[in-house]
Amino acid sequence: MIYFDYQATTPLAPEARDAMLRWLDGPDGSGFGNPHSPHRLGRQAAAAIELARDRVAALLPPGGKVIFTGGATEALNLAIRGTQRSARESRIAYSAIEHLAVADTVRSLDCPAEEIAVDADGIVDLPDHFPKSTRMVAVMQVNNEIGTIQPAIEIARKAKQAGALFLCDAVQAAGKMEVASADLIAVAGHKMHGPKGIGALWVRDGVELDTVQTGGGQEQGVRAGTLSPALCAGFGAAAKVAQERMAEDADHVTALWNRAREMFDGWEINGSAQARYFGNLNLRKDGIDVARLMSDARNVCFSAGSACASGSGKPSHVLAALGLTAEQAKSSIRIGFGRYTSLDELESGIGAILHAAKEQGL
Repeated sequence: MIYFDYQATTPLAPEARDAMLRWLDGPDGSGFGNPHSPHRLGRQAAAAIELARDRVAALLPPGGKVIFTGGATEALNLAIRGTQRSARESRIAYSAIEHLAVADTVRSLDCPAEEIAVDADGIVDLPDHFPKSTRMVAVMQVNNEIGTIQPAIEIARKAKQAGALFLCDAVQAAGKMEVASADLIAVAGHKMHGPKGIGALWVRDGVELDTVQTGGGQEQGVRAGTLSPALCAGFGAAAKVAQERMAEDADHVTALWNRAREMFDGWEINGSAQARYFGNLNLRKDGIDVARLMSDARNVCFSAGSACASGSGKPSHVLAALGLTAEQAKSSIRIGFGRYTSLDELESGIGAILHAAKEQGL
């Protein structure tokens, strides 16, 4: 089986697995303590969480704090809902290609909202200025479906001019590149070779959050619930490895991208070919039956769209925002690769996809 779905989730790093095992049980059976308990086992577990917090924070800008959550979806909800009450007015601007964790959350609120259009390359078409009534601008750094990288510096500048908070979904960026400077940043463990079920919201110093999840006052009084030392430790270990290997991983991904581009000769790229993370290759071949393609190349794991939207039966809202027709969107696939993808695997997997496409006469 060849895995080409790194945007949906990444393979667990061995270092993350080893870090987790210590806090699932441990060789002496003492790794199961509740980190919120005052006794020795609790303090040991709490220390492991604080080490993990520091390691995740090292991937993010200085001058803020890390709040652990159950994932990036929860982190984004906390950022949007947790800043709502303290705002002077509650207008939110968000890009047309945001993850539904942002878009659906904004739409669920009783507040004015503005959708920021993108161009044909998937880059936000920023207004000259945001209205002073804007309390938040939400734009992801790297899009999960098409890999485009947004002009974060310009977004941050215009948000600040309006007195608005800048929320950045950095799920696909963290651990792969320098994370954009924002007021609130969401990240996820399993998108950087850590475990699923753990994420974080970075909050800039001076930004206040209301408690959204009540019940016990854990996690700095903002997010109630017992933290998992194992998940936190795995996330922290993955973050540490990502920071140490960032340049090496980037070189490897770029080499894979260049070879993939060569092999997919004649296919059209969705999104910018330059302003993008090169571990994401979203492309299309007009007339192709993607469902049949995935069945015929069943030993290759790739996506017909964002994993969060698969099975909905609806065309990708991201591809629609680029101006693609429904038929073009339905003839698109996403190939995602990264640290643990070898060149041989890349060539073999793409070869199988191209063979399956040829069987369709394309």
